[in-house]
This record gives sequence, structure tokens and C-alpha cells, in this order.
Amino acid sequence: MKIVIMGLGTIGKTVLKTLTAMGHTVTIIDESKEKIESLIEKYDVYGMVGNAASMEIQREAKMREADIAIALTNKDEVNILACLVAKKAGAKNTVARVRNPEYSKQIADMQEELGISMIVNPERDTADEIFNLINLPSIVQADNFAGGRVLLVEIVADRSCALVGETLSSLSKKLETKVLFCAVERNDEVMIPSGNFLILEGDRIHFTADAGSLRSFLSEINLVTSPLKKIMIVGGGEIGQYLASELSKKKRTIKLIEENRSRAEELAELLPKVTVIHGNGTRHDLLLEEGIESMDAFVALTETDEENLVVSMFANKMKVKKTITQIRSDDLNGILEELGVENNVSPRAIVADRITSYVRAIANKRGSNVLTLYRLVGDRVEALEFAAKKQERFYNKPLKELKIKENCLIASIIRGDEVIIPDGNSEIKQGDTVIVVTTHKNFDDLSDVIG
Repeated sequence: MKIVIMGLGTIGKTVLKTLTAMGHTVTIIDESKEKIESLIEKYDVYGMVGNAASMEIQREAKMREADIAIALTNKDEVNILACLVAKKAGAKNTVARVRNPEYSKQIADMQEELGISMIVNPERDTADEIFNLINLPSIVQADNFAGGRVLLVEIVADRSCALVGETLSSLSKKLETKVLFCAVERNDEVMIPSGNFLILEGDRIHFTADAGSLRSFLSEINLVTSPLKKIMIVGGGEIGQYLASELSKKKRTIKLIEENRSRAEELAELLPKVTVIHGNGTRHDLLLEEGIESMDAFVALTETDEENLVVSMFANKMKVKKTITQIRSDDLNGILEELGVENNVSPRAIVADRITSYVRAIANKRGSNVLTLYRLVGDRVEALEFAAKKQERFYNKPLKELKIKENCLIASIIRGDEVIIPDGNSEIKQGDTVIVVTTHKNFDDLSDVIG
């Protein structure tokens, strides 16, 4: 497909890297000549220097031929206008990044009235992910498939976890709740586990489960399932505001620390059920004064990754049950686990995954059968949701009789309202939705998975 990306900040660059790897024809627009020249040299793309909302620039970029126009500049209004211009110029689909909380209640109207196909909000999406981590504190990450009926969940097998010391075969006989273990990260190695795989303390485990049975499974393996009640948030930007607002609706006790006085005063007015504190949340004495050691959860949301790391490590030292850290840069990913930072969120990665999934959905109408895509373990594993549309020779046959490619796992089958956690006797039927976990990249169809 032909795609135009307008705005090449951290999110734009991540989307560009992903879409070019998928084989799409990409044109980029940014006001920075240096940035455009650098990216043209790095990727096989066309580039334009100029204002993304300019009709002349968009014409020069051949917007009329675009299947999707994606506006990701750092200004909401420019993104909205750029999408309107792109639609007028002939782009078939438009995606706009809109961050301001004031616009959050207008999203549906914007899409309907302005004709914007999709609106992404990195801050809101990140806050939603953090909210889920607090609501189910034992999980590191949870991604939704099949409209939320199937979850792909990441946990860490700590000392108290009943999975430690067990093989997958022994667990299948002991566990009452049925889940499917898809991938295990151990040190720097990623494995698609077989039945004789032995789980060790510290393993990061990815599994699929029926959304309705997740809590019972976590309880069965001795992991905490009750929501956390007392939360401290450092950083009162958009993510902090969204998160505090949602948590306050659930009757949580929240302390939000913001260094900028005028912003702190603004938040105090906007969030009457939240205790807003004006101060430097990276100062250990302030954190102790505000009772960090009595908190159930600590969320570091400053604008600086290094500050977030330091205060998160301090929260861990104070034995806070759950610490969640915002990390914007990929450069720090390799050391996070060594520093004890297990739960980290990246607005860039979250939005890039949403946009990639949308692009896949559009491509689905043109031959690809991928409905949803998530990247796991630092992009080394993909979890894909396929639509089993056209008739295939491998339908209606037990999975144990099929030749499934190495490092591929059929993780779930959705048939109507039924969620099937498959075993060797399960079958794929036409009309099913099938979730596959694999270390391979750029699969477009179930036939890529099953030989």
C-alpha cells in the first residue's frame, strides 16, 4: 500500500520503521530537512520538507494516491488539519494523533464529522495500559484480541508462583483453568516452549487466556489478583492526568506529585478527588514525607527516562508492591530488567502498535488476513490475529496432524462466542479467528503458518 507519514518524531520514526519492513511504499513529510535526509538515507522512502498541512506539499507528495495518510506531528491542530487536507486531496484513509485531554470527549465527533478514519492518543492509551496493570497487579502486560475476549498476558514467575519448577506437561494435569503458554523470555533468550519445557524462577511468561478466566488462573498459581488501592504518581502531564482521573473513579487513594506550580494548581481543580502535591517527585525526602513506603503502587511519569528509572528503583527499595515506569527511549531496554524495572510502558510503542494494527486491517481488505498485531519481547515475537476466511486444505483437521512451521504456535481459536484454548485435537474451521504467536515476521495469512 501507499502510505504518507507526516511528522517524524519518535512515534513517526517507529511507525516508519515498521511499515517499511512490512513492504509498504512510504512517503514522509517533516519540516526538518536534516531529519528527512537522514531517514531517506536509512530507509527506501520518498521525502518532502515542509508543513504537513500544506495542500501544495501534499500534492507534491502525491497524496491523491495514498491509501493511508498518518499525521503524527507534535501539534494536535496541525494533525487534524493535515488529515482534512489529505482527505480533500484524495487519501482514502486518515489517522491523526490527538493528545490534548480537552479533545478527548470529541473523538467520536471528530471522526464522524471531519472524516478522520482513526484518532490515536499516546497519552490516553498509555494511561489505559497502566490502569490495567494496577487493576491486575501480577501482570506485566496484557493485550486484547477478539474484541477483548482473549488476552495475551505477560507475567514474571517469582518465587511464590506455582509455575516454578513445573513443566508445561505437568501443569496441564494440575491446573483447572486452561491457558496456553506461548513464549518464555529467559535472560536474552526467547523460546516458544514445548511440553517438556521447565519453568524457572525469573522467567517472563507470555500466555493466552479467556478474558473471563484470567483472575481465577492468577489465583490458582498464587499471584495477586486484587486491585491496588493506594497509588502515588510522579509527573502531572497528560498521562498522569488521564490515569489519575480514571483511578479516582474507582475510589482509589491517589497522590499526584507535579513540579510545575501552575500545572499542579490546574490539576488540583481538574481532579478534586486526587491529592495533588506541588514538589519535585524525584527528591527522596519528599517521597518519604508523602508516604511512599505505604503505597501499593508507584508510577513514574516524568519527561526524563533517567529520572523515571531512579525514582522507580527507589520505590522498589521501599518495597512498593507494583512499580510502573515510563520509558520513551529504546536505548534503555537492555538494562531495565537488570535494574529491577519490570513494568515499563512506552507511549511510542503503544501507539505504533495501534497504527500498525490499523494498517494491517486495511491491508486485510486487500488480501491480508491479519486483524490485529502485537509485538512482544523487544519486537522479537509477533502475536497475530488471523481471519480464517477463504477455504484451506488444513481446516477441519486436528492440529497435531498439521505441519506447523517451527517457532509458530496456535495460541487461541475463536468460534462465534466460544474461546478455544487449543490442544492437539483442536481444529480450525472456516470462519474462525485464530491467534498465532511466532518469532517469524510479516506473516499475512494462516497459510504462512501452516505448511
